[in-house]
Amino acid sequence: MSQTTYHYLDIGRLGRGEVLNLFLKDASISAKDTRYPWDESWPAKSAELTQQGLTRTGLLPALEYEGKIYTQHIPTLRYLARELGAYDGETSFEKYIVDAVADVYIDWRSQWVAALKGASDEYKNKVVPDYYKVVGGYYAERGGPYLLGNRITYVDFAVYQSIDNERRTGTLPESLPESLVKLQEAIEARPNIKDYIAEHK
Repeated sequence: MSQTTYHYLDIGRLGRGEVLNLFLKDASISAKDTRYPWDESWPAKSAELTQQGLTRTGLLPALEYEGKIYTQHIPTLRYLARELGAYDGETSFEKYIVDAVADVYIDWRSQWVAALKGASDEYKNKVVPDYYKVVGGYYAERGGPYLLGNRITYVDFAVYQSIDNERRTGTLPESLPESLVKLQEAIEARPNIKDYIAEHK
């Protein structure tokens, strides 16, 4: 069996690649961690990785897993959840809820990336509060700490990472819905995640 290798930018705990990284840690999937500098060398390296077939879009993360290459972090998470028979809903309705929140996260993420060059007042005062209100509502409906109650799913890592990213970029609201505070605490208490966070603050 080929070695599992995780490819991402060397930007610490920021970005979508960290969602996949947290999932791999939690699922105890051992992977070689390969990072690339995010500097003036990246455009040439991106083109090289595209030519090699490691990425179709020139973007990362990419995961080499069981002889195949997976890109696009949310579809990769869905695939891994299916392969593992865990980290997803059990009924069609539960899977719909997980996918729906994943779509809300994807919409937020595109605006967060745009705000990295300078967060506008609209982003800080409307986009961010609206995102957490909507997502927090989904979590509150099932009592948490995870989206489906006591069963963790792949989207919980994405929502957690959105909170962590906003904190690191200084755009996290002063207060979060209680349901998301519970999610954050639950994720950070998971043994593999707790150990990883302790080493990579």
